[in-house]
Order: sequence, then C-alpha cells, then structure tokens
Amino acid sequence: MLPPVDDAILQNNPKFAALYATLTNVILSPDGSTKTDPAAKERDAVRGKLDKHRLKSAKQHLLIHAISTANPTQPEARLTLPASAVNRRAKPQPPSSRQDRGASSSTSELPAPLLDLLLLLPPLLTATPSTLSPESATLLLTSPPLSEFPTHLPQLASLVSSNLHTSAVHLARIANPNTNPSFIHRSLPSLPAYATSLTASLAERKAALTKARLSAATELTSLLQSQSVVLAHLLRALEAKHGPIARSLEFRAREVALAAQKQETEAETALWAARRDTYTPDVVRALTNYAGHLRDAKSRMGEAIRFHQAELEAYGVAVDDQQHEKGAKERTMREMARVYRDMGRQVEEVRGDLERLGRA
Repeated sequence: MLPPVDDAILQNNPKFAALYATLTNVILSPDGSTKTDPAAKERDAVRGKLDKHRLKSAKQHLLIHAISTANPTQPEARLTLPASAVNRRAKPQPPSSRQDRGASSSTSELPAPLLDLLLLLPPLLTATPSTLSPESATLLLTSPPLSEFPTHLPQLASLVSSNLHTSAVHLARIANPNTNPSFIHRSLPSLPAYATSLTASLAERKAALTKARLSAATELTSLLQSQSVVLAHLLRALEAKHGPIARSLEFRAREVALAAQKQETEAETALWAARRDTYTPDVVRALTNYAGHLRDAKSRMGEAIRFHQAELEAYGVAVDDQQHEKGAKERTMREMARVYRDMGRQVEEVRGDLERLGRA
C-alpha cells in the first residue's frame, strides 16, 4: 500500500502533487509494485508457487489441528452429529435424556490403537529431519500402532472429517450470524470467497481509515489555526480594552466629555445673561402691552370681519357656500356690479375722449 499524503501538502506543492498522481496512477500499483516491470511474469510465477506452498501448508496445519483437537471420548456423537444438533435455538431436553445420552457416550470409547494414533500423528506430521532420523521414522512406521494405520484409517478419517465440519460450521455461523442454524451448512462452500472478500474489504477499510485520519488531522490543524487566530484577536481586544493605550484613550474621552459639559454650562450661563440683558423690566412691560394690543386688534378684526360678512349677506353675497337659497340674489348683485364696472369704464373712456377733443 502506498503511503498517503496530506491534502494540504498536495495543495501547497502543485508539482509534487502532479508527481504523486503520476506515481500512483501510471507507474506504481496500489501495493507499491511497478506496473511496467519486465520481470512481472517471473514474479507472478514465483507468487503462484508461493501461493501453492501456502495452500499446502494451510491444509497441513488444518489437518494437524483437526487431529490434535479431535475428541476421542465421544467419537460416535461426532460421527453421527446432525445439523440440528448445532442449533443454539434447539429446545432443551429433559435431564433424564441428557443423563442417558452422557452415559452412553462415555461408555462408547475408541480402540486403544486409534487413540494412540491420535496422540502420535500430530508430532509425527510436524517432525523434521533434524528432530527425527530416518531410522527412527522407519521404526515408528513399522511398529504398532502406526503399522495398523490402514486398518484404522476409515474411523480416523471420519473423526477428522467430523471435526473439520464442526469447525467449518462454527466459521459459517460467525460469518452469517443472521442465518437460520438449520441452513447454516449451505453457506460452507462460500467461506473461501467470503474470506477473500473480507481480506480485500479489510485492506480497503484500512486505506479509507488512513485517509480519514489524515483528513481529520488536516481539519484538526485548520481548527487549531482558527483557534489561534481567535485567541490572537481576543488578546488584541483585551489589550485594546484594558491596555495602557485603551486607558489613555478612556481618560482622554472623559476629559473631552468634561470639557463639553463645561462648555454647555457656560453656554447656558451666557444665554441666561443675554436674556437678562436683552429683556429688561421696561422691555418686558412693553412686550406685555404689545401682546395685549395684538389681542385687542385681533378681536376688533374679528368683529369687522363679521360686520362686513353681514353687509355682504345683505347684498346677497353668501360667504358660506352652503346657503343655496341666496344664490339667485347673489348672481343678480354680481351682475349689477359687473354692469356698474362696465359703465364706469365707459364713462372714463368718454371723459378721456372729451379731454382730447377739448385740447384739440
């Protein structure tokens, strides 16, 4: 797996980002190998041989484990174990039936040679030439119980097969926890594919987790930077509020406020002095008399207005537009005034003409 790179580094270094993209997409595979390697075929062949050896070793390990973990005290129960017996949801049986079954299983024991084979085969299969000489191996194979191995092979194979089947059922139950235990044996063929997919998904999850950790570290770094900026602004604000400069500005502001209050008081004092000098007692009395004269003139003007309105009403001129019954008389008086103005104008014209004739 290629080591992931922080996004901030790629953003701050465009050339390195281009090089990293070329390496990850064109030159290198996800496992770090070269895509254009001329020895890829040879490596694939070696990898295939290695897989075969791994498969052979895994089979040997499973076989040795099955032989060493086989329960020789209950062989018949293992050989005749039905699928429903591994169901955890099976109904509990009465105590009497469990006791009878335990007694029968305890009494059913394997032959002594088969038990000896179960004990001797695991160390014999794991033995190496350095630990076991050819003479010792020949002596063991020609002596009981190994010399009777073909005779006990069917029972041994059944016991090992039952053990392997039980282990496979346990694995299938772990891989499919929501499957009905009665049908869990159907998922046994899919265990290799499930293991392969699980390994691939594990690698993908590891890569995704690494990327998530990198992104979380990036976000954490940006968050810490933001917090540092906030703390710096906070310190500046505190310094501006409680520092010597802030105190000096505060004292200056208070001094300016006191000066403004003093000037306001002086202006009010000057205003009252000007009023006192301007409005003397004689001026106040004269203004009072003039105000009374204005009130009298206003009353007299009101009376004159009402008198002239009465005269106009006598001539038929309605001051109020709502007096419709006097409209005809008003029109007559207006017409007479118009005729009078025309006659006066004509008289003036005649007088002018006479004056011009007399002068002539």
